[in-house]
Amino acid sequence: MQANPIEPGFSSVATVSEVTREYLAKEHLLLINGEWVAGEQGDSIDTFDPATGEKIATVAIGHQADIDKAVAAANAAFISPWSKLSHFERAKYLSKLARLIEDHAETFTELEILDNGMPRFISALTIQNISEMFDYYAGAAQRIEGTTTNPPRHITEVAEALTYTVKEPVGVAGQIVPWNVPISTAVLKLAPALAAGCTVVVKPSEETPLSILLLGELIIEAGFPPGVVNIVNGYGYDAGQHLAEHPQVDKISFTGSTATGRKVIAAAMGNLKKVSLELGGKSPVVIMPDADLSLVVPGVAMATFFLQGQNCMAGTRIFIHESIHDECIEQIAAFARQFVIGHGLKPETFIGPLISKAHRDKVYGYIQKGIEEGATLVCGGNMLAGEGNFIEPTIFTNCTPDMAIVKEEIFGPVMAVQRFNTTDLDEIAAMANNTEYGLSGSVWTTNLSTAHSLVARIRAGQVSINCHGAIGTNIPFGGYGQSGWGREFGQEGLDAYLETKAVTARL
Repeated sequence: MQANPIEPGFSSVATVSEVTREYLAKEHLLLINGEWVAGEQGDSIDTFDPATGEKIATVAIGHQADIDKAVAAANAAFISPWSKLSHFERAKYLSKLARLIEDHAETFTELEILDNGMPRFISALTIQNISEMFDYYAGAAQRIEGTTTNPPRHITEVAEALTYTVKEPVGVAGQIVPWNVPISTAVLKLAPALAAGCTVVVKPSEETPLSILLLGELIIEAGFPPGVVNIVNGYGYDAGQHLAEHPQVDKISFTGSTATGRKVIAAAMGNLKKVSLELGGKSPVVIMPDADLSLVVPGVAMATFFLQGQNCMAGTRIFIHESIHDECIEQIAAFARQFVIGHGLKPETFIGPLISKAHRDKVYGYIQKGIEEGATLVCGGNMLAGEGNFIEPTIFTNCTPDMAIVKEEIFGPVMAVQRFNTTDLDEIAAMANNTEYGLSGSVWTTNLSTAHSLVARIRAGQVSINCHGAIGTNIPFGGYGQSGWGREFGQEGLDAYLETKAVTARL
């Protein structure tokens, strides 16, 4: 691994394309009712490259009055014209937006690297996925269908009748987006909401707003009616809180920490708005004695260290059968030591920076706590010198269920390994399920009978066999327990923005 990931004097802004530099130099405002506005208080914040500390742009900040205006615009657009468009017409808007994203793919890729710190290979894949997401929901919009069913008996006893259901949009959706995969999370909320006929107010993270604001420019270029999509950058405790509690918002969708998710629930109780939550995770990775290490080693390393561990489905609780424990750890550690740490703009980079110095310090605090509580540090564990927020990929063994690094979501590149010596699937599942979370997980074995039997026992919304984090646009994703409410992606992601109306007609 590189000891000094950023050369002295390196400027990321100077390195990106001219188109991206021109975009960064622009005035970045709030999108309300189809217009870019400065916001009621006219204040702004700077956003920084987490790999270098370099200022990359200045962005307007919205407050409660701006949320009020955005919600009013969304309500007006919902009443007319958006909810009255045919499914086919809405689909055309989504398809056009997908093509515009493809046209601006390099700018989106560079913005995510600069604003978030993610390595290029992740950012490029993310941008490909978001265009596919709009295409998927453009198709799904044309397949919104109700059903016919048997009318109630007390009607049919006296007359013929017809009973059917129709699917209708929920209304105005507030969408609160995190900083770890900003544009992807925004689109996985935005695309199904628009396909369903909802209008939206998006609140990006104040730390990573740039790619979502660029998406706003493309939404205008695609010809969406004013007010259908509004983007209000702001702080969670202010703009986010007000959006969640707003009486004219019909649904709130939030991705973030479990602690903040509870606050969103409390705020949404005022008008009992519908709520979708994608929250924390502490996902189990179970490696059976017959596992193929040629798959396990890169797969498990990726499960923990992908996006510097700053992803909710990261496989950070590793369970390894004692018969292969030492060999497995030796190989995973050797694999992790080969990761290139650096700026995401460099094509060879696998590990980028954490989002901020505060978050880096928090993650490093967990590493120190792991040492204090008696876990064995196998590799990593260091903050790297310089302006960037870098921490080495870190592996602990000899962990126990009561340790903080095992129980709590760290959201950083820290793997906590526990060994087991049983082949009883109920006992193994009990270890895997010993957490308040239930978002993701994986099982590694060459015995498919064992794999499916163990998957059936693991309480999580998404479990993979001989791979980890196998998510896709068409596959529902969400969690059990403290990992949230509802599902995103796939048909279930669309259903979250639809109401079902039952109609009975006496003929």
